[in-house]
Amino acid sequence: MKLSEYIDHTLLRPEARPDQIVRLCREAREYSFKSVCVNPCHTALVKKELAGSPVLTCVVIGFPLGAAATSVKVFEARTAIEDGADEIDMVINIGSLKDNNLAFVEADIRAVVEVSRGKVLVKVIIECCLLTDAEKIAACECIVRTGADYVKTSTGFSTGGATVADVALLRKTVGDKAGVKASGGIRDYATAKAMIEAGASRIGASAGIEIMKQAKEFSV
Repeated sequence: MKLSEYIDHTLLRPEARPDQIVRLCREAREYSFKSVCVNPCHTALVKKELAGSPVLTCVVIGFPLGAAATSVKVFEARTAIEDGADEIDMVINIGSLKDNNLAFVEADIRAVVEVSRGKVLVKVIIECCLLTDAEKIAACECIVRTGADYVKTSTGFSTGGATVADVALLRKTVGDKAGVKASGGIRDYATAKAMIEAGASRIGASAGIEIMKQAKEFSV
């Protein structure tokens, strides 16, 4: 698979303007990235700009804190789907995970998975930088039980991003039952390559073009 097919070309800054989103989409088409990942308010614009291309529309839900009520996450996901999302990246309730309330964490994820089932792929962001290894494993186990498609390392808005060690741990935990998306702080080819070698099946990055320029003819 080509490196470009791993990359979700991302712009999640709160000050992002429509013209920047349009440019993001044009770049994604030019480089054949897997998806464009944006906040929900840009869903319809991205879908329009990507029309006729294989690039997917990816939308974040409960972002970046994961602390919204489950019903709000479900509404966000449903609205994003109606607006044209192909993929949903949702944030778990991190406080509940750290409180070991796994039943709530799983129910929160499952509610979004169920509204998305048969319509869009769901990635679940667990914010590894805030978790112990035991909590990361517990989160992955919840995600697998819900039937979500991916576990994702980070929002990129907390105290740290993806690490090779975290990607390896997530991959070891989910096995072939889910994908692993590495996101946050991946700004060059060497880091992206290391994440893929550790088990990442998707890379979230705002530096996708720089990664591709450094990679040149790299493929895996």
